[in-house]
Amino acid sequence: MNREEYVQLQKTIKYHMDRYYNQDAPEISDYEYDQLMQRLKAAEREHPEWVDANSPSQIIGGVAKREAGVKVAHNVPMLSIEDVFHEEDVTAWVQKVHAIHPGCRFSVETKIDGLSMSLRYRRNESTGKLTLFLAETRGDGRTGEDVTANALMIPDVKRELDLPCEYLELRGEVYMTHDAFFRFNEQMEEAGKKASANPRNLAAGTLRQLDPAVTRDRGLSMFVFNIQDADPRQFMFSHCQGMDALAAAGVPVVRHILCETEEEVIDAIRQIGEMRQDLPYDIDGAVVKLDDVRLRDDFPAGSKYAAGHIAFKYPPEERVVVMDEIEVTVGRTGKLGFIGHVSDAETGKPARLCGTNVSRVTLHNQDYITEKHIGLGGQYLLKKSGDIIPKLGAVVKEPEAIYTVALRCPVCGEAVIREEDTADYRCVSPACPAQLSRTISYFCGRSAMDIMGLGETLIDALVTEGYLKDYADIYSLKDRRDELIEKGIIGKEKNTDKLLANIERSKENDPVKLLTGLGIRNVGQSTARELMSHFKTLSELAGASVEELSVIQDIGPTTAVCIHDFFRNEENRFILGKLAAAGVNMAMPEIRSDSEKLQGLVFVVTGTLEKYGRKEIEEKILANGGKVTGSVSKKTGYLLAGENAGSKLVKAKALGVPVITEEEFESLLS
Repeated sequence: MNREEYVQLQKTIKYHMDRYYNQDAPEISDYEYDQLMQRLKAAEREHPEWVDANSPSQIIGGVAKREAGVKVAHNVPMLSIEDVFHEEDVTAWVQKVHAIHPGCRFSVETKIDGLSMSLRYRRNESTGKLTLFLAETRGDGRTGEDVTANALMIPDVKRELDLPCEYLELRGEVYMTHDAFFRFNEQMEEAGKKASANPRNLAAGTLRQLDPAVTRDRGLSMFVFNIQDADPRQFMFSHCQGMDALAAAGVPVVRHILCETEEEVIDAIRQIGEMRQDLPYDIDGAVVKLDDVRLRDDFPAGSKYAAGHIAFKYPPEERVVVMDEIEVTVGRTGKLGFIGHVSDAETGKPARLCGTNVSRVTLHNQDYITEKHIGLGGQYLLKKSGDIIPKLGAVVKEPEAIYTVALRCPVCGEAVIREEDTADYRCVSPACPAQLSRTISYFCGRSAMDIMGLGETLIDALVTEGYLKDYADIYSLKDRRDELIEKGIIGKEKNTDKLLANIERSKENDPVKLLTGLGIRNVGQSTARELMSHFKTLSELAGASVEELSVIQDIGPTTAVCIHDFFRNEENRFILGKLAAAGVNMAMPEIRSDSEKLQGLVFVVTGTLEKYGRKEIEEKILANGGKVTGSVSKKTGYLLAGENAGSKLVKAKALGVPVITEEEFESLLS
């Protein structure tokens, strides 16, 4: 391959990477994409001088997972900023600066509530532009972590910049908007998982994910607030001019106001404080910094803090509210949620905090309610500081009685139980209307029975019309075909028949998909696969004791109890009987063992393999008497690792699990 062909191959791969990773609309199969990537890597092994940071082999898509814990020494220390809490402190600091440099000006800007990240760029001779080659977290201020692959998933992070520099280092704040935060928590609620406490913590965890696709999907944002270093240095002498130049080049920068006098500085701080109510993201203060970067070292604040900066922190807003009503909700998994409806104790209207009207607060669970003495008529201090979710503080006036959850579901009237060792209460009825639409949607989803065309909107309509009372009723829709066509619920004849055909085909799925779709707590796709590698049929699994389940790899005592209790529930057994009567497959296919060379060995496969597809290698392991699981534990015999292995490789090394290549795997069979 010559250089021209190599460059064209890079362009082709980048095009397909964009279709797959950014647009979710791939035009070629995974196999075809892998073949293109293998050609590229072969060329780069032959001509290493061709490789640069922009090669698909070096960026996300080529490297799907970043390596955890790669430390980077900061070129410029990423220090904190000294906080002040009173306007008088700001005035005194400005006066101190003016006493030494009378003409000094200041930038007053929003202090984003997120986490710091620096971006390093250097000029690419072939393009003439600055190219991002490293993104790093703050860490301890001197050493951070390489998160370049994840940073490239943030739309605000520019891969290239057209600026008059040879080298440029920027520092900014990674954050999550309110909309992105609420969307994530809604998804967690749907999945029956724990919601995140605040956008800042969620943004921090998201940036350090091993899989950059997770970072992309959660939707992080970034503002740049400082030029750390530049060549030539003249580019950074005036902070505000530097920010304006970056903004003109398409870089999102923090809101900044250039001020000369102490009165202007205070006015700018107040202006930012007033507008924070309208911002779609959190700020936790206003930063005041010297505009002339060369003068900052004249005003040190200790080794911990950046010189020439202070941060004014706004006081938290508080209102006294009355608890008017406690609403109980039921999620897909049956988990009860509690929402307090409150009003301002003075006005009787929604409480006004940080410019927003607050009339609802999350009450979490019964333990929280008891601890906070929450009850109807009680009065509480409502705070909204830092987090966008308002929180109840101290009790101002005790209620007549502390609220206690009823032991009957507010929707279906069935029993509500408290789960052992948790603060959660759940409705135990799988036919509860509050859970039904979401339960059936999960059953039909791609990771479960994969019934194309049967989405949540259509399921809602079928539930409302009385056609679906549980997920087994899906398989009786064919008996009401003419009625469905006449009512137009699914559509005309063609669409109705197409959906009914998809439902019929799903009967042939293996029991792993069915078990996943049942929505048993703690039993996802990988756990379902592990369970069905030990049982020939779903009936055998249903008859297993807690003790029998607990000895299976990756099945802990809590999960074992969840599985056991699910199959002991009469209503669940009735629904499973309906599924069996409808002809849904409940038996695992017979796996022919060619040999016993891998007998007793448990394998985990991770990364991209060169010689085998994932399904092919798993079938080969099973055919030779071995077992395949989805997660690494002390019971794992070998981790078979291909290229771009991620967190499983890290865990295997930590546990001392042997890691083997494809060639070493083949030697086990020879």
